[in-house]
Amino acid sequence: MKKLLMTGMVALFLAACGGGNSHPASEANATTSDDKKETTSNGNPSYDPNRGEGKFTHVDVSPTLNASMAENGNKVFGVKCSSCHKLTDEKLVGPGWKGVTSRHTAEWIMNFVTNTDDMLNKDPKAQSLLEICLVRMPNQNLSDDDARNVYEFMRKNDGVK
Repeated sequence: MKKLLMTGMVALFLAACGGGNSHPASEANATTSDDKKETTSNGNPSYDPNRGEGKFTHVDVSPTLNASMAENGNKVFGVKCSSCHKLTDEKLVGPGWKGVTSRHTAEWIMNFVTNTDDMLNKDPKAQSLLEICLVRMPNQNLSDDDARNVYEFMRKNDGVK
């Protein structure tokens, strides 16, 4: 009976974390540079971490915390992120969030949470995190606003006032 219960709990956990591969309508309007992507000698897409791949190339971040956005980000964290991430530096399924805003730029974080699959396929930082965690982050289908709110919540978690 315990095995059946544990199997059911694991299945429920996996189903809750999966986001599918569908893209929200707002992504359909985003401009991409898929026209002439270069490839490496082994056929994989090339990636220059400084070319700003992704739709977020500049995020205005105030030196002070936007408490309203952080609170909205906390709500998103509770629903979509907390089952895999802790607010400390301890790894759960994914890496802990403590200090994340000092390790990564706002643009990188927001591109990663809104375009997870492409970042995991092309971005060296994302790929190195995958090597550590061994589990691909599922696409949570976050809107641009949700991504910005989550980033502000991450800043609050990192001590920004």
